[in-house]
Amino acid sequence: MTELPPIPDELWAQMAEIGPRWGADTGGNVRRMIEAFSKLQKLAPKDGVTVTRDIAYGSHPRQQFDIFSPQGSSDMPRPALLFVHGGAFVEGHRNRSDEIYANVLYYFARHGIVGINIGYRLADDTPYPGASQDIASVVDWVKDHATEWQIDPARLYLMGHSAGGAHTASYAYDRRIHGPKGHGLAGLIIISGRVRADNLAENPNARKVEAYYGTDGGKFDDYSPVSHVDADSVRTFIALAEFENPLIDLYCLELAHRLAMAKRRAPPVYWLKRHNHTSSIAHFNTAETALGEAILGFIAGD
Repeated sequence: MTELPPIPDELWAQMAEIGPRWGADTGGNVRRMIEAFSKLQKLAPKDGVTVTRDIAYGSHPRQQFDIFSPQGSSDMPRPALLFVHGGAFVEGHRNRSDEIYANVLYYFARHGIVGINIGYRLADDTPYPGASQDIASVVDWVKDHATEWQIDPARLYLMGHSAGGAHTASYAYDRRIHGPKGHGLAGLIIISGRVRADNLAENPNARKVEAYYGTDGGKFDDYSPVSHVDADSVRTFIALAEFENPLIDLYCLELAHRLAMAKRRAPPVYWLKRHNHTSSIAHFNTAETALGEAILGFIAGD
């Protein structure tokens, strides 16, 4: 079995250099990290995983997903992790590069979890809550096809990064979106998620937020996933990086606080020292396994 590649010293040095000034050029820094981690992920193990690509769940070209299946039969149905990428609401792709974000699904599939890499419509195709409605369609698809993919429909975990964290959390928390049938999830995993809508001056992606949510700031609180947390909200795991896109760390901690107050118990929160908004997701399937192991424990119910 191929060994997990360590993050090289020169990449750690690059991360340390740009981390404190991450917010000064979020777009450029994201691109730098995607390029660097794509090179590293070419060395990462992909054995024991079968990938089935471009499964359509709607008519739009972005309404497709890829399934990463652990090879070999299982005596019991497997849990599934459904991953939703970011991109500041107006860009991004489930295959941001040949390696990113497939690295996330390879990691979990190698640990016996069926991985599903979800594409969805962006803001120029559908305003809020269209992306979360796409997620609802994929959750329904997975439940309908669970048997043929050896998936346990009672163990579906939804994971979102950045804007994908907003879309997944809106689906999971807001009853207006998941509807009377419920969210159908065993757990929600938010990685560096923009779980509050805002168009504040300190947010360099404010216009991109407006492209999806509109320009009426008076509606933003109602549109924000954090506003719909209550005592019955799905089990949630939250991770944030030391160097985040502006405000995202605040909103992840607000989500943790609101969950704690509603449930009278704090949710698991993981802070990634030395990492940034993009490395927080791009490092999965490298030798830096602490976050992955924490999420595997969450899925196992620890």
